[in-house]
Amino acid sequence: MVNGITQEVLAEFEKIIVDESVPKNIKLKINELISMFDDNETTPECKNNRALQELDEISEESNVPEHVRTHIWSIVSLLESA
Repeated sequence: MVNGITQEVLAEFEKIIVDESVPKNIKLKINELISMFDDNETTPECKNNRALQELDEISEESNVPEHVRTHIWSIVSLLESA
């Protein structure tokens, strides 16, 4: 079952994916995170921890536009509050 925060995080991931200014390598990483959240065998805590690590790495990429970096930070805040 997907909780409210997870649904919100997935919706935010989709916004990043449809953004034309986001580089393909970042979109691929976001798609991997979406797939991970769809995995029913992994605990929510593990999903959140892995997502936080991946988002931290993504936010440090040099080719991430600033508005996307800010968007990623807001997703991190959502995950940390879960």
